[in-house]
Amino acid sequence: MENRVALIGIVVNNENSVEPLNKILHDYKDFIVGRMGIPYRNRGVNIISVVIDAPNDQISALTGRIGMIDGVTAKALYSKV
Repeated sequence: MENRVALIGIVVNNENSVEPLNKILHDYKDFIVGRMGIPYRNRGVNIISVVIDAPNDQISALTGRIGMIDGVTAKALYSKV
């Protein structure tokens, strides 16, 4: 299966969700190109961008697993590459 490049945008509203999120991201470490996190203290959220180069099913699975964590929202944006 051909790899795609995608950006996964993650918003964390619940501080207790950070540890399960990091465990899931660790499971996909071989696909992750880079990651940037920004704590937005004024709003009490953390915003994380993850760049991934993986087969489409892996990107969907990762985004789905992240979205199932309480207090976490995730969306994927796919490149045409």
